[in-house]
Parts: sequence; C-alpha cells; structure tokens
Amino acid sequence: MTVCLGLICVLLLVIIIFITAERESLFKSYKNSAEEFNQTINSLQDNYTDLTQKKLELETRVNSLTAEKSQLQRRFDALSQKKLELESKVTSLSDELTREASKRGFFFISSELSWSESRQYCRDRGADLVIINTEEKQRFISSFIKENVWIGLSDIETEGRMIWVDNKPLNRGFWCKDQPDDYEGNEDCVELFPTKGPVNNWNDVSCSHKRKAFCEKN
Repeated sequence: MTVCLGLICVLLLVIIIFITAERESLFKSYKNSAEEFNQTINSLQDNYTDLTQKKLELETRVNSLTAEKSQLQRRFDALSQKKLELESKVTSLSDELTREASKRGFFFISSELSWSESRQYCRDRGADLVIINTEEKQRFISSFIKENVWIGLSDIETEGRMIWVDNKPLNRGFWCKDQPDDYEGNEDCVELFPTKGPVNNWNDVSCSHKRKAFCEKN
C-alpha cells in the first residue's frame, strides 16, 4: 500500500513538473508572439504614418499642378485670342494690299512657268512682267511675295546688259549679295527672292526654271 502511494506521488510529481514546464514553454511562446505582434503593429503604424505623409505631399503636389494647369490654360486662351486677332489683322492687311495692287494694275501668276511662258501669260491678259524701278515699288512688290517669282528683267539679248521688258536698261538693281553671277553661263533671267528681305532680293537664274510670276498692266 505504501509503495503504491509512493508511486502515485512520484507520478503526480512528474505530471506537475511536466505541466509546469509546458506552461513555461507556452508562456515564453506567447510572450515571443506578443512581442512579434507588437513589432508588426509598430511597423505597420510607422508605414501608415509614412504613407499618410506621402499622401499629403502628393495632394499638395496635385493641388499645385492643378493651379499651374489652370494658369497655363488661361495663358493659352489669351494667346489663342491674340493669335485670332493677329490673323484677322493679317487677313485685313492682305486684302488691303491685294486691293491696292489691283488698283495699280498688278496681278499674280500662281502657276509655275518658265520666264518666257510667264511673260506670255501676262501679255495675253494685257500686261507684262513687272518692272521695278524704285525702292518704294520694290518694297511694295516684296510685301506680297512668299516664294520666288519672275520679274520683267533679263539679259537674254546681250549677256551682261540687263533690259526690262519695255526695252529700257536697268538703272538701279536690288540684287542679293554677289548677284548677278551668271552661274555656269546660263542665268539670263531675274527672279525676286523674298526670303532675302524686302529690298536686296534679286537673283539671276536660268530662264527655263519654273517660277510663279508678278504681272503689271500697262
């Protein structure tokens, strides 16, 4: 009987020791899990704080960009309005110049023809290629021109002696720099070269080249 009680006591002691050890193990595991959980919570809180700050910064940036966009849109609208106003003025001036040119007996050939073909086109309509004998007329004609055009000047008959279509010799020329040069000995007709400016913009070129032209009624 005494032996049985001793065995029971030993067994109970072993069970108590096992339970105590298991409890301590569970407690340590819980403590570690709690610490990890707290660390995770703290990390998430830090991330949340960072994201909140970034969100505020992005919202501030978006508001700034929206304000800049509105300002640029206002500027664009103002420039568009000015563009329309300038286009209207240019159209008005162009119409005025066209009317003035018509009054003076000028008209433009939009087809690209050789010098002789252009001259014949003018003559068929009671005109001839334009004669430019004053700076005022030179500037007036140049104000119309956006591309190279024939004028009524050539040295077809005698090389080096420029003659107008009314058979009068050239007294004053409005030549480009280093012109006329009779390049390769085959440049006998004169074009007006608008990109060179309103005054010194004449150039000699082969008469067979295709150009638009400016006519003048007698």
